Amino acid sequence: MPTRDEVIAVAKQCFDPEIPVNIWDLGLLYDIDVDSEESAVNIRMTLTSQGCPAAQAIPDDLRTKIVKGLGVKTVNIQLVFNPPWTPERISEEGKKKLGIGEE
Repeated sequence: MPTRDEVIAVAKQCFDPEIPVNIWDLGLLYDIDVDSEESAVNIRMTLTSQGCPAAQAIPDDLRTKIVKGLGVKTVNIQLVFNPPWTPERISEEGKKKLGIGEE
């Protein structure tokens, strides 16, 4: 089974097609649970908006990359909108890439 850090590394390879920052640095992943008993990765995540045009593509891309890259058979992704995503969730690295938060 992969570690949580390995799942995060894969998430850093997934992008919202409209934003040049990976979904981890955007703060879209709320919870990652690696369940070795069930041989599954369980993720609770959100999107930048409920009307995101990539609402299906982003979770599908993440699931595919985890399965192929980490050899996990079961990846459960729960898409949630509570709490709602806000730009405050963007990491410092993500803010640098977007050119925000710099004085």
